Amino acid sequence: MNVKKEEKPLKKVCFICAKGAIEDVLATLVMANGAVMEGIEAKVFFTFFGLDAITKKQMNKLHTATVGNPAMRMPGGLPFPTILGMLPGVEAGVSAMMKKGMDKLDIPPVDEFLEMIVAGGGEIYACKMAMDMFKLSKEDLWEEVADVLTVGEFYALCGGENTQIIFT
Repeated sequence: MNVKKEEKPLKKVCFICAKGAIEDVLATLVMANGAVMEGIEAKVFFTFFGLDAITKKQMNKLHTATVGNPAMRMPGGLPFPTILGMLPGVEAGVSAMMKKGMDKLDIPPVDEFLEMIVAGGGEIYACKMAMDMFKLSKEDLWEEVADVLTVGEFYALCGGENTQIIFT
């Protein structure tokens, strides 16, 4: 017996960004921007080191993680020996190469990406616990952050039929 289940379109997607490396933040921003461009309600919750993406002093200074990143590749696709990431200047160099590649693909900087998401109707939130832990205030954050919420308050925004929560 083959019963077809009726598919319902995604209405809302809620992202949780807990990492501050440029590749992790961009994954969140690309997906959130894609959602708003498709007419899907998008909410993004930044916690722990992901807060760097919405902290005015850090948001456009994010780096690529070179130590402990098993997926890191050198030009040509060769594995990147993790120990090299500990050498002075390597992380900055790898981050510069990553940003150069992003520029070639016309990927906007973090602040512009966030502006695009908000302009499309997306909402940006900061985690209260992480803010308290890192001794940050709302004034430290990008101006368009909608609010500083507890995890429970964020989950309350994520209810409804056809909603997904994605941890990036």
